[in-house]
Amino acid sequence: MLKRLRFPIRYVPFAATVAVFIVAYAIGAISFKNFFTLRVFVNLFHDNAYLGIAAVGTGIVILSGGIDLSVGAVIAFTGMLVAKLTACGINTGLAILIALAVGILFGILQSTLIASFDLPPFLVTLGGMFLARGGSFIINEEALSILKNPVLDFIEDNLQLSLGNGVYLECIEVVYLIVLLCGIVFTQWTPLGRRIYAIGVNEQSALLMGVPVARTKIMAYGIAGFCSALAGIVFTVYLKSGNPLNCIGLEMDAIAAVVIGGILLTGGVGYLLGSLFGVLTLGLIQVLIMFQGNINSWWTRIIIGILVLLFIFMQNLITKLSDKKQ
Repeated sequence: MLKRLRFPIRYVPFAATVAVFIVAYAIGAISFKNFFTLRVFVNLFHDNAYLGIAAVGTGIVILSGGIDLSVGAVIAFTGMLVAKLTACGINTGLAILIALAVGILFGILQSTLIASFDLPPFLVTLGGMFLARGGSFIINEEALSILKNPVLDFIEDNLQLSLGNGVYLECIEVVYLIVLLCGIVFTQWTPLGRRIYAIGVNEQSALLMGVPVARTKIMAYGIAGFCSALAGIVFTVYLKSGNPLNCIGLEMDAIAAVVIGGILLTGGVGYLLGSLFGVLTLGLIQVLIMFQGNINSWWTRIIIGILVLLFIFMQNLITKLSDKKQ
């Protein structure tokens, strides 16, 4: 009987996110001509692929009970790094590998400080945010264009899937969906993923059960660093340039997408699939405001803030209900 009572509660935040997305999409389809088209739907993925990739890494960190404020700065840094290396004549593939390695090492460095010295993740990643952002300006103080890059042009022109009616699922959307799928498989069906959940639920209990807490945290932040670096590469391909001012505050968008997607901020509860609908919901809000045309774009932030507060309230209520039923 207890299991029957508890089972639906676990899925309420995720179901609520899906419901919000469906309702918002239905409102757009009813209100605006040409809104309910495949092109508009695919563009939600195209315009938010970099945020979705970052949200996967952010979601893994939050599931472990941590937080990462360096995401936006790392995206800008790795984007600038790829743009600078390719401008200096470095092979594009090698430049991408270097950027990914830098992202992983950055995440590992932050998590080593957190795990080894028991430092607050908020403060460590805040320092990492300033470090990566400053590094972006050290690479170059102004934007670097990569408009003429044969490798990236070839990838963009040829690695795409036709969905009909002149609509294509392009490389960056495919990369996002692959990263999301890998993240879901990792968190739900691997031993390391289960350890991340265990640490997020109760770190001390996980430690007593023999879970290698420090090593698991290092892996979680390393994966997040990889996702941030990959998001930086995708964002650079998306804009055709790197800019040290890119993605200021994007870490908050990633956290918002994760929270709206149903992952508990205190860790240990939620599903990475929810981050997909969180990202799509944020993108959909922007599209609805764009279609409306006469609404100030800052309403996007207001609506996102309201949604985040509502989902935090819902998570808190569900946690209390779950505790009462145990």
